[in-house]
Amino acid sequence: TEVSFFTHTITTTARTTDHGTTGSLIFDFYWGTELYPRILGIDVKVFTNCRFGMTVWPLLTLIFSLKSYELHGFVDSIWVSTTLLMIYFTKFFWWEAGYMRTTDIMTDRAGYYICWGCLVYVPGFYTCPSLFLVENPVVLGPFWSTVILLLGTASIAVNYLADWQKQAVRSSEGKCLVWGKPAKVIRAQYTLESGEKRESLLLYSGWWGVARHFHYLPEILLAFFWSVPAGLTHLMPFSYTIFLIILLVHRTYRDDEKCAAKYGTWWQTYCKHVPYKIIPGIF
Repeated sequence: TEVSFFTHTITTTARTTDHGTTGSLIFDFYWGTELYPRILGIDVKVFTNCRFGMTVWPLLTLIFSLKSYELHGFVDSIWVSTTLLMIYFTKFFWWEAGYMRTTDIMTDRAGYYICWGCLVYVPGFYTCPSLFLVENPVVLGPFWSTVILLLGTASIAVNYLADWQKQAVRSSEGKCLVWGKPAKVIRAQYTLESGEKRESLLLYSGWWGVARHFHYLPEILLAFFWSVPAGLTHLMPFSYTIFLIILLVHRTYRDDEKCAAKYGTWWQTYCKHVPYKIIPGIF
């Protein structure tokens, strides 16, 4: 499918920011040639990212939990991890419209990198904590089970509220309250390839006044909280958390570079208001 899709797009697209070729067959195959491709009317990225990757991952998580129950009976650790994951998946699909405005959808093209990642890497690698707990049951006890559940749920809530703030500001054109005060926004002008002028709202109050990519922090903490029920004696359960840290830190640089090129001086002003990327005072 990837080869036929690549062959079709590489012969039918001109080079622009959302589709086209680089002249390198290997790179074009890896990175992709179209931003929003469709096959038989089906959106390729919605299928790979949401309908497959984010559906198979929770299914495998539940399967591993049931296998653990079959082997060991009720073990609190895997059910704490599974509960947090299920809340996270529910939040993802509840907020799916917001996901369509993320880097995965708006910037990354549908090449081998993202298609293989969502079809294979997500369900195969992201389930490491659940898979580990099947063969390595850990008894947390009521206290630690409660603490981890509460902290993990709080991370999901903060991540959702941060995304909700941005969506609320966009939908109201900046005319809304953020933490009980009028939203602080920069109305950044930018120009499309066609020469058309557009405007974006850069929010610098609420969670988005804490750090430019603050919502990555609760996402990383959540990954830690659904992995830590496996204990601290092995690295494997934390492989996804480590990968996520690397991915999101790298993404902050990508996002900042893209926004600096898009908004120019408006972005420089925004960075003065919000100087840190993820963790205020540190990074």
